[in-house]
Amino acid sequence: MLAYLLNLATLMCINAVLAITLNFIMGYAGIFSIAHAIFFGVGAYSAAWLALHASANIFLVIPLAMLVAGALSLVLALPALRVRGEYFVAASLGLQVLGVTVFSEWKSVTGGLGGMIGIPPAELFGHAVADPVQFLLLALCCLIPVLLLTGVLLRSSFGRNLKAIRDSESAAHACGKNVAVIKTLSVVISAMLAAVAGALYAFYMGFINVESFMLDTSVLLMAMVIIGGTGTLLGPLVGTVLLMLLPGVFSYMSFLPQTEIGSIQQIAYGLAMVLLMIYRPGGIVGSSSARPAKEKAA
Repeated sequence: MLAYLLNLATLMCINAVLAITLNFIMGYAGIFSIAHAIFFGVGAYSAAWLALHASANIFLVIPLAMLVAGALSLVLALPALRVRGEYFVAASLGLQVLGVTVFSEWKSVTGGLGGMIGIPPAELFGHAVADPVQFLLLALCCLIPVLLLTGVLLRSSFGRNLKAIRDSESAAHACGKNVAVIKTLSVVISAMLAAVAGALYAFYMGFINVESFMLDTSVLLMAMVIIGGTGTLLGPLVGTVLLMLLPGVFSYMSFLPQTEIGSIQQIAYGLAMVLLMIYRPGGIVGSSSARPAKEKAA
C-alpha cells in the first residue's frame, strides 16, 4: 500500500508540473495547445539519452533537456503562432502527430517503438536517487520551484502582457505590445518547464517509449487544467490530484468491467469537462461565472 501511495504521489508531482506549464500558455496567454505531451517527451528522451551516453547528474541532465525543448519549441512556435484560435489548435495537432512519428521512427535516438530501457537513476551530488521516498522528495523539489517561478512570472509585467493578449490580442497590439515575441516566449518557457517533468519521468520509470507521449496525454493534461480551473495557480494542482485519483477509484468499483476501465475514465473526463464548461466555466478553483466574451484562443 505504501509503495502504491508513493508511486501515485510521485506521478502526481510530475503531472502537476505539466498541468502548471500548460496552464501558463492556455490559461494566461489564451494559447490552446494539444501538443504539450511532445515537449514532455522531448524532455524525457533528452534526459534518457544523456543519462545513457553521458551522465545521470541531474544538474547536467535537466538544464540540457530544458534547452533542447526550448530550442525546439522556438523553431516550431515561430510559424505556428502566426495563426489564431482554432487554426492554432489544428497546427498543434499536426505538431503532436509529427512528434509521435519522430519518437516512433528515429530509432537511433529514441529506440523507436521499443523505447529506451535501462535508464540509470538520477544522480544528486554523486548519490543515486533510487529510493521511492527520495525520488518523491526530488519531484517535490522540482514542482515547488516551477510553481513559484510561474507565480513570479505571472505577477510581473510579462504576466500582465500575457493576460492582455489573452483578453484581446488586437487591443494589446494597439497598445504597442510585441504580441509575437510575448507569445513565443510564453511557449518557450512552458516547453522548457515541461521538459523538467519529462526528465523526472524518464529517471523515475527507468524506461520510456512513445506510448507515454501520445495525444491521450495531451488531452488528459488539458482536462486537468480545465477541470481544476484555467488561469489560476492552484487549479492545475487540484485537477491533477482529482484525475490521478480517479483511476484508483474506478478500479475499486467491482461492478465495473475491469477491462473497460480505461474507456470509462475517458468518458468520465469528457463528461466532467462538458459539465464544467456549462455550469462552472472557470473550473473548480476558478470563478463560477463565464469569462469575458472577448477572451478566446490566440
